[in-house]
Amino acid sequence: MSFLPDRVFEHLREVADLPDLSGTRYTFIRELGRGGMGVVHEVFDRQLNRRVALKLPAMQFGDRLLDEARVVAQLEHPGVVPLFDAGRLPDDRVYYTMKLVEGARLDDYARGGASLSDRLRIFQKICDAIAFAHSRGVLHRDLKPANIMVGQFGEVVVMDWGIGVAGTPRYRAPEQWAGVAESIGPAADIYSLGAVLGSLLQNPTPLPLAAVVRKAMSKDPAQRYPDAGSLNLEIGRFLDGFAVEAYRETPLERATRFYRKNQPLLVLLLIYVVVRFVLFFWSRL
Repeated sequence: MSFLPDRVFEHLREVADLPDLSGTRYTFIRELGRGGMGVVHEVFDRQLNRRVALKLPAMQFGDRLLDEARVVAQLEHPGVVPLFDAGRLPDDRVYYTMKLVEGARLDDYARGGASLSDRLRIFQKICDAIAFAHSRGVLHRDLKPANIMVGQFGEVVVMDWGIGVAGTPRYRAPEQWAGVAESIGPAADIYSLGAVLGSLLQNPTPLPLAAVVRKAMSKDPAQRYPDAGSLNLEIGRFLDGFAVEAYRETPLERATRFYRKNQPLLVLLLIYVVVRFVLFFWSRL
């Protein structure tokens, strides 16, 4: 018995995975990426004269892809990739098309040298999208940098919504390990947001931000932030130079933060005092 070389087998698998677009409005361009649940292709929509992304499920996840399409269709928000079309291809595989997001995955963006404040503002946009979804009763369940895209102009899009229960180990809340969907609530996404925030921070990590990550990733769901909006506000407090609720400052740290936040005003005040001091003694000469 002879075996196919790995490269030949891989090529045959990729060819077999190519979508059958005959009779549709779409023309295949290239594969964009694949994961455990499916593959995403770039295709050209001849009817609307634009490029879009077309997602196909892995063989066992056809029904789940339709569920995902229905979830995404309910989330009309700038931070959620918009869905355009859904149905079945001539080969009977389920598909849906969505906006082609051009930019970088969040993990690649974080390695690109963006400042801490820019990374935190991107994170706030992620929180906005998750808060909106939770307000509609939708959980993500597999939030991670690979599912978040950052566009060329700072736009943020969260993808792959509400299907996976297990999640990705590094970003998975403790309660997700049991794999019981009924026991998983919004707190699981808060845990994942904490892990995502941790991936955006570089050494040395500011102690207040490290405390925010620890709170968001508490093993006890009740000890985490109550919602994504609260986590967003905590990051906003740090960016605005205020104390964060998750971290108890020492008096020295409080004084240092006050100085940094009010440095221009304090410098002007010092200049004023020095000038008045000089003028006072000059008048005595």
